[in-house]
Amino acid sequence: MQKDYPFYIKVPIILLGIVIAVFILSVLRDILVPLAFAGLIAILLNPLSNRLERKVPKIIAIIISMLIAIIVLAGVLYLLSSQVTHFFDDLDAIKHKLSTLLHDLQIWVQKSFGFSASKQTKMITEAANSSKGMIGQTLTGVMGILSVIFLIPVYVFLLMLYKTLILNFLYEVFSEENQTKVAEILSETKGAIQSYIVGLLIETSIVAVLNSAALLILGVQNAILIGVIGAILNLLPYIGGIIAIALPVLMATLTTDGFTTQLLIIAAYAFIQFLDNNILVPRIVSSKVQINALISIVIVLLGAALWGVPGMFLSIPVIAVLKIIFDRINGLKPWGKLLGDNVPTEHMGQLKRFTKRKK
Repeated sequence: MQKDYPFYIKVPIILLGIVIAVFILSVLRDILVPLAFAGLIAILLNPLSNRLERKVPKIIAIIISMLIAIIVLAGVLYLLSSQVTHFFDDLDAIKHKLSTLLHDLQIWVQKSFGFSASKQTKMITEAANSSKGMIGQTLTGVMGILSVIFLIPVYVFLLMLYKTLILNFLYEVFSEENQTKVAEILSETKGAIQSYIVGLLIETSIVAVLNSAALLILGVQNAILIGVIGAILNLLPYIGGIIAIALPVLMATLTTDGFTTQLLIIAAYAFIQFLDNNILVPRIVSSKVQINALISIVIVLLGAALWGVPGMFLSIPVIAVLKIIFDRINGLKPWGKLLGDNVPTEHMGQLKRFTKRKK
């Protein structure tokens, strides 16, 4: 007989478990972040590898799948690198315009708030000194990114090679009566992640083309680079879209006179966001992964606090997997409903009162 512990005992235990889990995730960040990305990539490449295995040995199929992925990624990076080179060609003009804008801003602050130019300079210097620690963390993060670049291919290869071993472990670690439910969770999770990632790649490509085309028409410098960066940032729900609009607006401010171009950029990006949210996402991105707006924002911010920028991109796939698991386990179904975007018209209290009146 299962003992039901009182509320005041269960809550501290749950909170303690959450604290321990967060601590472990934070400490093992350098190991878990590349492993998480490798897991997503391995699931994405799995169908291609399975097809190739019908004609060639498994190891050869895995290597060919990874080479195809690397070639595609190298092509995208080559395109972006050519745009970055063009950006540095315009760097001197951008610096000159930026210094002019900062001088005008300094005069405006002095007239509006009474802060002298020397006092403003002192405040900026103090802020710069206080940010040295942050710069050091950023450099450490860059070194971490370089190590991830070498770790992820190794992880992807090994995960695909030992896929059967890992799946058998997941089946055997649970009792026989739960193996059917485990099989359903694994199958649905794999399908949801595959369709979700493929949908995101297609959606991101379309948004990148639309962004770049709009910026090229408006005459914004480095339009393709900014458009692609904006499309990648768009992967972050709500927060990324705001940053994506700010980048071309800032570039237009530094390279053009007046504010007409900035207003047109905002209008164009608002139209693209409308198309993305109402046409591209519902039709292209898998409907199996539906997380409500509140949870999306909170989980992205939590991912950023825990694992930085990689955590922001990993947060939505991770929470989508958790929702699939929650929906399959009776005791966790309320949590699955909380994560989803299916909003009921009435809450339980209203339904109970209506039932009592009817009786």
